[in-house]
Amino acid sequence: MSYLVHNHKSVPTGTRKVLYLNWPLILLVTAVASIGFVMLYSVAGGSVDPWAASQAKKFAIGFVLMLIVAFIPIYFWRNVAGLAYTISLFLLIGVQFFGTVGMGAQRWIDFGFIRLQPSELMKIALVMALASYYDWLEPEKTSRPIWVLLPLILIGVPTFLVLKQPDLGTALLLSIGGTAVMFLAGVSWIYFAVATVSAGGMVAAVMFSRGTTWQILKNYQYRRIDVFLDPSSDPLGAGYHITQSKIALGSGGWAGRGFMQGTQSRLNFLPEKQTDFIFTSLAEQLGFIGGISLLVLYTLIIVFCVVSALNNKDRFGALLTLGIATTFFLFFAVNMSMVMGIAPVVGVPLPLVSYGGTAMLVLMIAFGLVQSAHIHRPSLGH
Repeated sequence: MSYLVHNHKSVPTGTRKVLYLNWPLILLVTAVASIGFVMLYSVAGGSVDPWAASQAKKFAIGFVLMLIVAFIPIYFWRNVAGLAYTISLFLLIGVQFFGTVGMGAQRWIDFGFIRLQPSELMKIALVMALASYYDWLEPEKTSRPIWVLLPLILIGVPTFLVLKQPDLGTALLLSIGGTAVMFLAGVSWIYFAVATVSAGGMVAAVMFSRGTTWQILKNYQYRRIDVFLDPSSDPLGAGYHITQSKIALGSGGWAGRGFMQGTQSRLNFLPEKQTDFIFTSLAEQLGFIGGISLLVLYTLIIVFCVVSALNNKDRFGALLTLGIATTFFLFFAVNMSMVMGIAPVVGVPLPLVSYGGTAMLVLMIAFGLVQSAHIHRPSLGH
């Protein structure tokens, strides 16, 4: 079972917690966010408004939240995991009734002082809930069918609600991220083999349902699939985004056109240059070297998370860290694949770089949870 007993002798206190922070991870996260500030400054034509200054303020708030979350003992987060999931689920349901519409989708709730996207909260709350569940569950029961059912429900309900918004990208992140936690917890590979076959059947059902009364996806989502397979089929319409993105990526070459010299973004050929397609702005200006450098930073963040998890004897802390690392990986892997034309355009932001308040704050809270698991891991032996 887990490290649920409040063993105060093994928990660092006071200023000693600062010393036990995973400082390399903090530096890496700050470095990536700083790249985001610079790129937002660039795509705004050399101005901190409207994006760079706002993003920096959100990062500063997020940084404080990360430290607050980090210094709270990990057993507290284990105990409130179910509550976090429940609140996020109710907010997702609330979106269906009170959500505001943006870019053709109903994904946000406007509280006046903040425009919240509950699906971003659910990405982390789902990982917390699953980690807490498998921490509570005896290991020998992990692969028994009755104990596999609840995690599937925990994953399936929010995924369905997010699909209804519609937000295919986030739905994919929820389903894949949740399934990854199940795999990491030790669920038998047989379930994943069946799931893979089922996914193939689902893809077939999605395609065959097109144009019928039981059509599964929205028309624009099918159009995205068509454009993904052949962007040239509608270069000025649905294929415009990916066509311009590829032009920007290709024109960057090895070293790029130079900082603030990207014609695609500077002349506004590149759509959503401050959010989903900011990586193409970076690649156009800084080239392959700039793009691969960002990828290296992302990879190092994953590595430090995995190393922290492997050195953690607390099952909840280890699963939570690995789950957050997996979700973070999916973020940048899907975004980069999308803008390079390897995957369909699904509207997933580049973590810590794309402009966005909720995504930034949620990611910083997630890294706070990773830090909490790292600081309060029982292997410290204090």
